[in-house]
Amino acid sequence: MSSASAIRILIVDDHPPVREGLSALLEREADMTIIAQAGDGQEAIALFRQHQPDVTLMDLRMPRMEGADAVAAIRAEFPEARIIVLTTYDGDEDIYRGLRAGARGYLLKDAPCQELFDAIRAVHSGQKHIASTVAVKLTERIGGLELTERELEVLQHLVAGKSSQEIATALAITSGTVKFHINNILVKLGVSDRTQAVVVALKRGLARLG
Repeated sequence: MSSASAIRILIVDDHPPVREGLSALLEREADMTIIAQAGDGQEAIALFRQHQPDVTLMDLRMPRMEGADAVAAIRAEFPEARIIVLTTYDGDEDIYRGLRAGARGYLLKDAPCQELFDAIRAVHSGQKHIASTVAVKLTERIGGLELTERELEVLQHLVAGKSSQEIATALAITSGTVKFHINNILVKLGVSDRTQAVVVALKRGLARLG
């Protein structure tokens, strides 16, 4: 395939070695060419506008603007944008956010090279590509009970190690209301105490440390 008809790819990742490694790997494929590399979501949007690539590989967690937000912004401006999330994060909330934002593929960075090539070609041709392990977690996420925005706020404070009173002060609500939210969180996450809630929240990507 000539370079003029090759799949034009934008790589978005905040780690230069990852970008360079992906670029070297994909450039070896006769039907692929790297047109630009971005280190965060804001740069990704600017480079997408400039180059309008055929396929974009987007990491999720980056400085300034995260991947899911960048996907949503690009898709809002370019509805036909074909974006694949390529990340180390496989928590069901991460997956849900990425796909809800408009990504057409979701792959983990430890996926075999051939699967990455296949995903790029599939998404370029208008199909979707979601890794099988990711699809299972997404199904579990959709079938579960969704936390409200307030419950997610309370959960983030729990992860930060705050007491009920500290959470109440931070959110300007009563301690009783905090306890009500915590009870709902425990039920929805299927756990019996705060410690288990924190573990599950971090594993699923519902909240983060720091």
